[in-house]
Amino acid sequence: MLVVFGSLNVDLVLEVPRIPRPGETVLGSRSVTKPGGKGANQAVAAARAGAVAAMVGAVGDDGFGDTLLTTLAGERVDTEGVRRVSEPTGLAMICVDTAGENSIAVAAGANAKARAAAIPTQYLEPGTSVLMQMEVPAVQNWAAIDRAHAVGATTILNLAPAQPIPGHALDRLDILVANAGEAETAAAALDLPDRSPTALAAALSRAHDLTCVVTLGGEGAIAVTGRGANGYRVGALPIAAVDTTGAGDTFTGVLAAALDTGAALPDALRRAGCAAALACEGLGAQEAMPTAAQIERALRRMPAVEPLPA
Repeated sequence: MLVVFGSLNVDLVLEVPRIPRPGETVLGSRSVTKPGGKGANQAVAAARAGAVAAMVGAVGDDGFGDTLLTTLAGERVDTEGVRRVSEPTGLAMICVDTAGENSIAVAAGANAKARAAAIPTQYLEPGTSVLMQMEVPAVQNWAAIDRAHAVGATTILNLAPAQPIPGHALDRLDILVANAGEAETAAAALDLPDRSPTALAAALSRAHDLTCVVTLGGEGAIAVTGRGANGYRVGALPIAAVDTTGAGDTFTGVLAAALDTGAALPDALRRAGCAAALACEGLGAQEAMPTAAQIERALRRMPAVEPLPA
């Protein structure tokens, strides 16, 4: 089972000709309201990719909360661990330009009430994977890592949005997923002369005996396993991007799903990269996420995984 501890938001998506500058008003063509939140997004991506997924977090006692729970149930995501609280459901404002790039502002709302203690005890056991992001209180992520590590569950953290991670949490973490900027935030305390994504991933891997996966946008992704034992690189699937909003969440959710169902890291890396590219071909986060069958068909066009130079 893959347990996703994290955020649930409603996304208000505005299509605009360009991302507004500070103080500028840009007239857009249309707006749509969609389910989102990094936690919920990753749970949906994982479920569509074939994982048995459960969501743990918090929503408000409002209509938006009802919508999010109904949506997750429709995706066959277990919502037993989602609490209803007095704070309003989290809300994200997303501007998407004609090139598919986006700018996002988030009001945490109920997500600030997410608690690691709400993860049902029966979900935590050896063989379970626990996936987290950084849209809930950081101390709750560290507590979730402690709970999962204590029972031998696999711990996965997507460092988005970027925040510093205490050493004790990194030491209990099995897999860290970040983009290049987020990886640099995690590695800042190591005082490295080489800040390339590969060097950052290798340094984090060696320092904390974890697998570090760094996404590189249109250039694909890299991964370095514990203590720097092995490194891999995969390129990107060629696509015409419509909206990149859910790409990172799709990558992380599908990567976690593949690993949870027994795939080797190189295969999981390739599936995740393929799924992330497919998610950019549609508008919105969850709606554009591919199914397992769609990923399988597109894998024929996906570059092979190559070893990183020693």
